[in-house]
Amino acid sequence: MRIVIDTNVIASAIFFGGAPREVVSLLMKNSLQAYATKEILDEYKETFEYLVSKYPAKPAGMPLAQILNACQVIEKQSDVRICRDPADNKFIGCALDAKAMYIVSGDKDLLVLQRYKDIDIVTVRDFLEKFSEFES
Repeated sequence: MRIVIDTNVIASAIFFGGAPREVVSLLMKNSLQAYATKEILDEYKETFEYLVSKYPAKPAGMPLAQILNACQVIEKQSDVRICRDPADNKFIGCALDAKAMYIVSGDKDLLVLQRYKDIDIVTVRDFLEKFSEFES
């Protein structure tokens, strides 16, 4: 199953656990394929560094380097301009280029779209439910 994971899901998985960590754990077990562009990986790194500096006492529950290595890195080809937050367009473009089924996000600017072409834009919980149905 091909997906694109929004930065807020990665950050939540690393620092807070819960359902976002379940999604990233599936990636780490090779149960799904997550795609990212260099721009998305850079955002993951920047957000990680920001959170480490903001919450120095909060330990990272998952290693960012392993998450980055587990992602399939692709070249950006599509230039999408549909999100009300232009910074989120990169996730839709990546999903198009990767022929992903889902964008997994907690970002309201993405979630409000619900679907773009053949890509469902879903919450972490919705994705885990769909994944369990897919695996059955």
